Amino acid sequence: MGLYRRFLGGGVGSISPAEAYQRLQARPEVVIVDVRQPVETRSGTVPGAVLIPLSEFGRRLDELPRDRPILTICRSGHRSPLAARQLKQAGYDVTDVDGGMMAWERAGLPIVPPER
Repeated sequence: MGLYRRFLGGGVGSISPAEAYQRLQARPEVVIVDVRQPVETRSGTVPGAVLIPLSEFGRRLDELPRDRPILTICRSGHRSPLAARQLKQAGYDVTDVDGGMMAWERAGLPIVPPER
């Protein structure tokens, strides 16, 4: 974990996209939150992802369940640690997906059009 991630992530753990996908498949209660802007999600997102742009994150935390584990993801892994830190500070069980959607795609994991 680099200095940048340690600083922005605020001590939140991270996992690879492959580990995140395995977790989502094995544990249906896990929620994945995509913090990219709507224009960025047009190319697709993780199946079942909740879309909450980082710019709206603070005021929309109450949309996320407190009793379920949460994964955060963005485009490249720079914004999602910020969201994960906010969630952790608010008492959520959160883990960040390292490398974001770019790493997810490189790993050949499924991508679907965003739900509207």
